[in-house]
Amino acid sequence: MLLRPTLLTVCLSLALLGGCTTSSVAPTAAPQQTSAAQQAAAAYDYDMDVFHPVVAHHGMVASEQALATRIGLDILESGGNAVDAAVAVGFALAVALPNAGNLGGGGFMMVHDARTGRDVALDFREMAPSGAHRSMYLDANGKVISGKSLFTHYAVGVPGTVAGLTHALQHWGTLPLARVVEPAARLAEHGFAVSETLAQALAHGKKTLAPWPASQAIFFKNGAPMQAGDLLVQKDLAASLRLIGREGAQAFYEGAIARKIAAEMAPHAGAITLADLKDYKVMEREPVRGSYRGYDIVTMPPPSSGGAHLVQMLNIIERWPIRQWGVNSAATIHHMTEAMKLAYADRAEYLGDPDFVKVPLHGLISKRYADRLAASIDAHRARPASEIRPGQPQAYESDQTTHFSVVDAAGNAVAVTYTLNTNFGSGIVAQGTGILLNNEMDDFAAKPGVANAYGLVGGDANAVQAGKRPLSSMTPTLALKDGRIAIVTGSPGGPRIITTVLETLVDMIDFQMNPAEAAATLRFHHQWTPDELRVEKGLSRDTLDLLQVKGHRIVVKPVMGRTQTIQVRDGLLYGASDPRNPDGRTLGY
Repeated sequence: MLLRPTLLTVCLSLALLGGCTTSSVAPTAAPQQTSAAQQAAAAYDYDMDVFHPVVAHHGMVASEQALATRIGLDILESGGNAVDAAVAVGFALAVALPNAGNLGGGGFMMVHDARTGRDVALDFREMAPSGAHRSMYLDANGKVISGKSLFTHYAVGVPGTVAGLTHALQHWGTLPLARVVEPAARLAEHGFAVSETLAQALAHGKKTLAPWPASQAIFFKNGAPMQAGDLLVQKDLAASLRLIGREGAQAFYEGAIARKIAAEMAPHAGAITLADLKDYKVMEREPVRGSYRGYDIVTMPPPSSGGAHLVQMLNIIERWPIRQWGVNSAATIHHMTEAMKLAYADRAEYLGDPDFVKVPLHGLISKRYADRLAASIDAHRARPASEIRPGQPQAYESDQTTHFSVVDAAGNAVAVTYTLNTNFGSGIVAQGTGILLNNEMDDFAAKPGVANAYGLVGGDANAVQAGKRPLSSMTPTLALKDGRIAIVTGSPGGPRIITTVLETLVDMIDFQMNPAEAAATLRFHHQWTPDELRVEKGLSRDTLDLLQVKGHRIVVKPVMGRTQTIQVRDGLLYGASDPRNPDGRTLGY
């Protein structure tokens, strides 16, 4: 039975555990205020919280699409574990969220095995094909060819999603592959009504999808992108899903699906080949680990930049009494923004595929390195990006993505962020498969020093090379307390993923927000270049004025991130899907 977050059910549940009382958090670096106003601002209590999470006892799924969430919850309720449910959600999002969910992309998964206490970072990021080379996106004059790394067959990296999902199921799941794939296949076969949100995504993706007849055949009606209420049926995708359910990943990487993808690419010399698909490998990696105010942070290592810089920024922020300063106060935003600039400057210089370049990971996440960086931050002045250069961590050695989170009754937890890159990826559907293909090759530095589609600048560490995985910002993250899962979170959003996850953790740990409150809090972002403090609309004029006095160049732009967060507290599960996407849904039982 799904528990609705009513005052009665929450308070009755909490009464059995000591009543509807305010919880405590680990102390910050400075004494806490004890005024009534401060207590009201920090309290975790249903009577005081403005936004309320979904509450459940046993298991919970949070994703960006209600149909996929329902499929995942059905798996949990029928006896599957968190990995079974996560894999089912991953396949379902390929159907119900076609602009980001995928079979033709890649991503990362964090798994917490409650039985053994082991945490695993599963890397199923795309790989550059064997024909890729450093100058493949440059013209004869050495200039970047516009659109080649985004909207052509050369934009497509070797997909990893099918390999990643099937690997996870085989190693940590309990149900047969055909069982967890079938709900997605039925959804694709019978179709579903296009939502307003998906209709807007299709309208925005018109130029990406229109050049490709196989894509138009699926997503267009009467020569135009489908509109809200139209029935989206994907029979080729249903057949591909069932083939994967029967034959496993081999169908995608060596079998009938692989041959169709290779045929789609064959006219384009240097693009993906059948051999590239066969050679794809999933990697189990050691997570990046940090600590923040008594919580253990477990997150994704390179080739994601997310985990390293999340921990780096938390290390800097931990020294400041931001709970005392207040949520989104000028002091809090200023200090966190200055930490962001320093982290993103290091990202541009040092981060890449660790199988190809030496990433000074231990230095980047060192608390002593954070001490050095923090010493350069002026409480009264914003440092221009032109004054900031990558640090020297070596001395301390020792938007169209989607995220979903799952926790089961045994305490197992899964956080998955996967993607096609930009909206609908390359826009190319491999003929006869129903599978949209990614444009992840744009996440490489097409030319070191030249910004990609997200305005991010990369260096030699992220240059194009055959077999290499492009740098990512995806940051699926677990926070543990006393060895047990406390928070499972993540978000889409390109380079804004890292700061969205950062602010979610800070909101929940420092300001004691529940997942719904954290999701509803206004966000801000700085990525070093361009030198702008990006904010969502709604910050007070007084706060913006104070930030401008400090020297910040403020721009108000569209909303950032769409978090899917689950919190485990006092034996209950609390979850919320970000209100920035009305199609998202969190369900529990």
